[in-house]
Amino acid sequence: MEIKKAEAAIEAILFALGESVELSQIAEAIGQDKETTRKLIHHLMDSYQEEGRGIQIIELEQSYQMCTKKEYYSNLIQIAMHPQKPVLTDVMLETLSIIAYKQPVTKAEIEKIRGVKCDHAINKLVEYDLVRELGRLDAPGRPILFGTTEEFLRTFGVQGLDELPVLDPVQMEDFKAEAEEEIQLKLDV
Repeated sequence: MEIKKAEAAIEAILFALGESVELSQIAEAIGQDKETTRKLIHHLMDSYQEEGRGIQIIELEQSYQMCTKKEYYSNLIQIAMHPQKPVLTDVMLETLSIIAYKQPVTKAEIEKIRGVKCDHAINKLVEYDLVRELGRLDAPGRPILFGTTEEFLRTFGVQGLDELPVLDPVQMEDFKAEAEEEIQLKLDV
């Protein structure tokens, strides 16, 4: 492996993992011996320093980690102090509502209610820490059970699930009739 490619591979490994990686693991990953790998890493470290880059590679007891230089922390704090609020789409809100009212609930149950796949919506809700895995259902395939989190309660300003709005029974019957009508139209087509 040529030197530039080996250095690029080291950068990719350290960047992607985001934590310290043992020298032996890096050496094995790039197909080099430990001493050659150490020299390549130290060459990268020197290059970053000479070029005045915002990142650096640090050594931690036979391990290496890519991180930001301390002098740029204040720039990072500017971003971290103003985190972007997650944007919840209609699909995500609908999926979240089903989870909130029916929890613990499986993905299959959510999809049955919604009538469409909901993988992306559930993944985003988990990423935003509004939904979490509660365990597995004791059934064939052991599907994952989903429920809401404390972050969900904070975000929607409720202290507990019992404070969620209750649907009007008359309105619920209207929704059911509307859904049945919609299903019938799809069957007729």
